[in-house]
Amino acid sequence: MLRYIVALSLAAGAFAADPASLPPGPAPVGNAAFGVTAPVSPPVADRAGFVSWKTLSQVKPITKGDVVTPEFQGPVQKLDKKTIKLQGFMLPLGMGESQDHFILTATPPTCAFCLPGGPDQVVEVKTTRPVKFSYDPVALSGKLELLKDDPMGLYYRMTAAQTVD
Repeated sequence: MLRYIVALSLAAGAFAADPASLPPGPAPVGNAAFGVTAPVSPPVADRAGFVSWKTLSQVKPITKGDVVTPEFQGPVQKLDKKTIKLQGFMLPLGMGESQDHFILTATPPTCAFCLPGGPDQVVEVKTTRPVKFSYDPVALSGKLELLKDDPMGLYYRMTAAQTVD
């Protein structure tokens, strides 16, 4: 399912209109070429004791031929294989009220088939116990892995995750 969602998101981006041709106003999200857009929602607010999405965005994409790989910058490198706290919005990968494998995003999803940001704004999450789906931000603690050559193009994975207050 993850492969399907990531593939659809990348394919939708291939059809996006030239940003210069879009009307002024909030940056659009979605497939602008087909008139399906929504204003960009702000990322979840920073919270003491939690890793900031601004920190996770400190990645430089390096292109080698047809492949783009991440080069993790500064403080991000220190997070590899560490237990961290992160909050964000749940993008389910399966059916059901509770999920044990989902995508956590910096901004609320606006489309069930689109990732709401680039690979530095999403984290694949695998939990120890299923988490009840919510449209509100969820707070998690788990082991963060930096993915240097993920076949889906993801940069981050959190394993053994569980909800925190």
